[in-house]
Amino acid sequence: MGSLPPPSLDLCLSSKNGVIDPNNLLDLFKSQQKYLDFFFQNLDLSQTLAFTQTLLNAKGTIFFSGVGKSGFVAHKISQTLVSLGIKSGFLSPVDALHGDIGILSDSDVLVLFSKSGNTDELLRLVPCAKAKGTYLISITSTESNCLMGLCDLNVHLPLERELCPFDLAPVTSTAIQMVFGDTVAIALMSARNLTKEEYAANHPAGRIGKSLIFKVKDVMKRQQELPVCKEGDLIMDQLVELTSKGCGCLLVIDDHYHLIGTFTDGDLRRTLKACGEGIFKLTVGEMCNRKPRTIGPDAMAVEAMQKMESPPSPVQFLPVINPQNVLIGIVTLHGLVSAGL
Repeated sequence: MGSLPPPSLDLCLSSKNGVIDPNNLLDLFKSQQKYLDFFFQNLDLSQTLAFTQTLLNAKGTIFFSGVGKSGFVAHKISQTLVSLGIKSGFLSPVDALHGDIGILSDSDVLVLFSKSGNTDELLRLVPCAKAKGTYLISITSTESNCLMGLCDLNVHLPLERELCPFDLAPVTSTAIQMVFGDTVAIALMSARNLTKEEYAANHPAGRIGKSLIFKVKDVMKRQQELPVCKEGDLIMDQLVELTSKGCGCLLVIDDHYHLIGTFTDGDLRRTLKACGEGIFKLTVGEMCNRKPRTIGPDAMAVEAMQKMESPPSPVQFLPVINPQNVLIGIVTLHGLVSAGL
């Protein structure tokens, strides 16, 4: 089979040898900034406010629809709302006319994204959605179009022109659609007084959720996993305990499990260098750090990481103690990283 010839590279971004001209590239970014500024400077705040308030007051589901690039934007904004705990979904205009419109009800809102406002698939969808009693909103960028006359509310997104040299490829129009939709989403987030904890509950598997949900007690090592010893134990007798638990330290405790201090593998090297053979007679209690950094079990895991990295020098672990200074666990930097933090 033959193959298509490579695309021409002699447009605005390329010199004759196919290398992108940095000056032309910079000019494109400046032009896009100018077109976005035009959008911000000319956006009708009253329309935007009416749109945002309508979404906030929606009793049912907020559906979004669009075709092509506008469809991708509509789907993304819907997903943003879902992540904020707002009932939302994407409705394909084609699939809607083949059964999916059954999901609409008279308590729902349907937002139609279309640069031109004359998209055939959306125009065919409008009367069917109206018959279901759904509140219709069009988001368009041309001054006069068919959708705005058919919907209950229209929001005009001012567009000076597309960045495309032919003013055809929808690159600026989709950018302002995305900016508009996501900004409205954050306005809804604020109006609903969404807390960090509520937001994190919707992102349990990602780093965002883990940093806001996981506590030290969720990621710490416990009981038999702890490298513990008494302060009277000889250092050389505790080498196996020091190295076998994967924590890089010994947690020095008394008979009631109160934390006395810590002794690290770094302390071992320094003691060996300073004392030589004298290390065979030294106890852990003589050489341990009696003022180690510690943390409580109910502290956030991300706080533990910050505490490990704080001045004067970073550490690789934190003993976990209760208010009575009783050792109940240890949290390590490796454990935090393995948990996705």
